[in-house]
Amino acid sequence: MKAAPLYDDIARGPAGGKAWWLDCPDGLRIRLGHWPASTEGRKGTVLLFPGRTEYIEKYGPAAVAFTGAGFDMISVDWRGQGIADRAAAERLLGHVGHFDEYQIDVDRVMAAVEDLGLPKPYYLIGHSMGGAIGLRALHRNLPVNAAVFSAPMWGIGLSTFLRPVAWSLSWLSHSIGRGLSQAPSTARESYVQIAPFEDNQLTKDREMWDFMVGQLAAHPDLALGGPSVTWLYTALRECASLGRMPAPATPTLTFLGADERIVATEPVHALMGRWQNGQLIIVPNAEHEIMMEVPATREDFYARSIAHFETHA
Repeated sequence: MKAAPLYDDIARGPAGGKAWWLDCPDGLRIRLGHWPASTEGRKGTVLLFPGRTEYIEKYGPAAVAFTGAGFDMISVDWRGQGIADRAAAERLLGHVGHFDEYQIDVDRVMAAVEDLGLPKPYYLIGHSMGGAIGLRALHRNLPVNAAVFSAPMWGIGLSTFLRPVAWSLSWLSHSIGRGLSQAPSTARESYVQIAPFEDNQLTKDREMWDFMVGQLAAHPDLALGGPSVTWLYTALRECASLGRMPAPATPTLTFLGADERIVATEPVHALMGRWQNGQLIIVPNAEHEIMMEVPATREDFYARSIAHFETHA
């Protein structure tokens, strides 16, 4: 592992953070970030799997919460986002050839966590697309004692009318070699760079909105726009596959904003309804970004997550 940049100037993270480049077996390079626990008696390591378009520095405030409670925390720039290698020549296009490729990243991250000697037990937090990656990893026996999901992408937010259209068009474009086209109705720019705060789909907290906007203004190399049609097609297939599988045995809390408008909510309700060792928590007056919501919402998320992890030490 070689040292990688960690943009402390925008992260608002705790002291002692570091980042490393990780070379994956298929030749792509991803980035791992780590913040050590800021208390004595380290309780374990939180593995924070971020969503599509996200990057390590976005979770500096989360690292403050978890390291202050005695946990180390890691996060990752998945392939194709942050300052990890991007799969498409068009840097702002969110692309991956197949969702299985994210599990290559997971395996490389876990090997690095072991190499760094980070404290056990491990705990998972999966947000949005990271929720799909994390759920698949649980099915592949990710060695965690407990998991928390935040607005997991177990289905993509499409209307009943658009869902079959998205399936057919993404499949057709992927099949005829146009998979690197931008998915319809998505933008080249990052959402927070072009959307107004008013009625945005991420957060009701103006300070956290400005935090995200400021990060990309300071380091535009972190920005990512809409996905490719191949990403959309393989994401739809992955969500459908995950929805047909039984719930894992891992003790799990899943948080879903009452005003969620980005991921499909029906698959979340369906899976958590049969997750024997799981609990679904509907967060009132919350949009997609539970960890970027108003202070009371995000503090409640951290308190419940920490208590959940401590219960399953």
